[in-house]
Amino acid sequence: MGTAFLSELIQYRRLLQMLLVLGMGGTLLVGFQMSVIAYPSQDIKSFINETWVERYSTPLHHETLTLLWSTVVSVYCVGGLLGCLWSGPLVKSYGKKKAFLCNDLIIIAAALLIGLSEAARSFEMILLGRFLYGISAGVSMNIHGQYLGEVSPKKLRGFVATTASVFLSLGKALGQIMALRELLGSRWPLLLALCGVPALMQLLLLPFFPESPPYLLIQKEDKEGALKAMKDLWGEGLHQAEMEDMMKEKATTKTAKNLGVLDLMKARSLRKPLYVTVLLIMSLQLCGLTAIYFYTIEVFRTAKLEEALIPYVALGLGTSEFISVILCSSIIDRFGRKILLWGGFGLMAMVMALLVVTLSLQDLFPWMSYCSITLIFLFVSFYGLGPSGAIFAVLLEIFNQSARASAFIITGIISWVGLFMNGMCFPFIVEALGQFCFFIFLAVLTGAAVFVYTVLPETKGKSIADITEEFSRMQLRKKGTQEENSPWKDHSPCTKL
Repeated sequence: MGTAFLSELIQYRRLLQMLLVLGMGGTLLVGFQMSVIAYPSQDIKSFINETWVERYSTPLHHETLTLLWSTVVSVYCVGGLLGCLWSGPLVKSYGKKKAFLCNDLIIIAAALLIGLSEAARSFEMILLGRFLYGISAGVSMNIHGQYLGEVSPKKLRGFVATTASVFLSLGKALGQIMALRELLGSRWPLLLALCGVPALMQLLLLPFFPESPPYLLIQKEDKEGALKAMKDLWGEGLHQAEMEDMMKEKATTKTAKNLGVLDLMKARSLRKPLYVTVLLIMSLQLCGLTAIYFYTIEVFRTAKLEEALIPYVALGLGTSEFISVILCSSIIDRFGRKILLWGGFGLMAMVMALLVVTLSLQDLFPWMSYCSITLIFLFVSFYGLGPSGAIFAVLLEIFNQSARASAFIITGIISWVGLFMNGMCFPFIVEALGQFCFFIFLAVLTGAAVFVYTVLPETKGKSIADITEEFSRMQLRKKGTQEENSPWKDHSPCTKL
């Protein structure tokens, strides 16, 4: 077994190298930017106020300062939404590889703006830098997953697809580590500009790797180039099965061409996959992870942890998510996507229900706080083990080349709008309902588990054409059942005497 693993490691070494290069300038930076911004908040607020005093000789009102800080945080989501919308035309015009390289230039520009903002005494540079970071995040979240799905052989597709979640979780953990006061926590311009380094590395290294084989074969009609890319990334073995799958997809794509967002929404054959996609992404947005992280510090303080230890315990939470996503990537091609999804949602629902109980009783029984901490770690671990990693794989596998870019734009829009709405609405929900706000997420998780178990087909080891055909069969069976059960259906001619 060890020899076989070593042999595969050598065979796919170029693919593994490419995964590392894609990750460092992809979702790694998205996760880093999401987690790191909360830590230097007081320092940035002080800088904004000091800059205002230098210009106008009067300090900012508290409400105005809060509004400016909220703008710094939320402009990232606005940029993310625009980047998501831009990613489709960008990929269509230049391909995923060149789109990544273009995105690296945006990240480097944003890093320079934020890194030099303190020296230039300009908080506007922070706003512009965060906006550019948001645009890059919107592009990265869309094209990273697509690129992964297209450069992977069928037997490794689940593992490769989940590396986007692995790097996202790693970015969150690195953001927490680098933001510690012992490291860069007190030097916020350097901390926030750190994203420019991985982007520069990707800009220099990615040109040495090929475009994805499906893009070369289907979009560029370059069969020789596609075969060369397959051999470069997957070794010199036989790749006839993968080539046949791509030729089938190419045959179907010729009739559909590249579908825009509106075309995708109108296509009856893709309606079922689109419904599945929307419901999965909405379930991920409303699973309660934001609420869990919101409550974490409060629960730690209630458990009477020392204030100096809280950042390190919170770091443990990010590390748990990272480790569980790695575990997901190692078992997804063995157990499949479906069981990880409905099992993950189900376990998260169970933990959420228990967490409502422990949070409600921790004032009466102080030891309940430690139960709450344990449940929070379990919730984050189940999130990483199931939905966080498996959803990426499913989204890649249920759409063909002609529809995939538009499908990712739709999921990106839902994700960025959901992230913005969570940030705007969640504090008010918590203020009104307290820990009972978790009942909302409990209902979503339970519904998601039932939906995945009853509706979603298993996609492990199947070609895109096979999965599309299975969705079509599901629609036909449903239509046939409705016709059989129709009270208006008459099996005999009404004119018969």
